[in-house]
Amino acid sequence: MPAAIAYSTGRKPLFRLAREAFRPNKWLDDVDKEVEALPADGTPATLESIDIMRIMEAIPHRYPFLLIDRMVDIVLGQSAVGIKNVTVNEPHFQGHFPARPVMPGVLIIEAMAQTAATLVVLTLGPAFEGKLVYFMTIDGAKFRRPVGPGDQLRIHVEKERSRANVWKFKGVARVDGVSVAEATFSAMIMG
Repeated sequence: MPAAIAYSTGRKPLFRLAREAFRPNKWLDDVDKEVEALPADGTPATLESIDIMRIMEAIPHRYPFLLIDRMVDIVLGQSAVGIKNVTVNEPHFQGHFPARPVMPGVLIIEAMAQTAATLVVLTLGPAFEGKLVYFMTIDGAKFRRPVGPGDQLRIHVEKERSRANVWKFKGVARVDGVSVAEATFSAMIMG
């Protein structure tokens, strides 16, 4: 690894230094454009979107339990939106319910958790890729209407607070702008 010296303070030089030090990590190449556009005034770093391949680098979940397809509107350390395209081909619809497929509420909460876990890993950086993020608490879970095949879930998660490796989030899932589920939950990332 080449030696590098930071000659300036601020976010852009630090990201350039990290990009050079960790060049083998593909995720840094994916955010090059965003790095150049980072504000120098201390506002949070943002990413427009990440695809399923980047999500799979960040968290260890796989089919049939990977429940987010894409993430958008990512503000590192603060909030993100996960997108889940619900299809009739998902295995839980075989028995829940055969005549009227309904996505189980617990899977909607899990999709919130996966969105939050991906946000945590993106925030903490490549050393945490693939690490497990465990549920600690789920509070105030409410399910407002059924979600079924053809729906697109937009899962908004926002960090309420974090301390060390424990993060607390508020999550709201929406279909066509209408709230279908919400919960507050906390999770711990295992280092």
